[in-house]
Amino acid sequence: MFRRDFQRLSVIRAREARTLLRAGLYDGAYYLAGLAVENALKACIARATQRYEFPDRDRANRVYSHRLEGLLTEAGLRQELRSTQPAVREAWAQVMVWQIDVRYVTGRSATEVNEFLRAVVGRDGVLRWLRQFW
Repeated sequence: MFRRDFQRLSVIRAREARTLLRAGLYDGAYYLAGLAVENALKACIARATQRYEFPDRDRANRVYSHRLEGLLTEAGLRQELRSTQPAVREAWAQVMVWQIDVRYVTGRSATEVNEFLRAVVGRDGVLRWLRQFW
């Protein structure tokens, strides 16, 4: 996949998450919002990858992951996060708990998902911050 593909997927998944939230489909909204962040991080990783670079096996395994915390590290953004606005750091603290296995979880509340989406796509959300690096 190309960086543009990850960027496009991030935007699409965020839009889908908002749509599901408005429809009262909270579990799907939560899941897709997390995927939006994952794709944004992978776009950042792709940007930092040299055109003809052949990554070592360990790095390849680390980037073919759904762990947001690990992807942040692979994108080289940990220091950037430390030095950004407190509101973005707080949003990241909410978002980083997302895991791919939430696709098997049901019963999220409207309040919980509203807060999560605010942390992902809000004014001080993680996606807005990540876009400057993708």
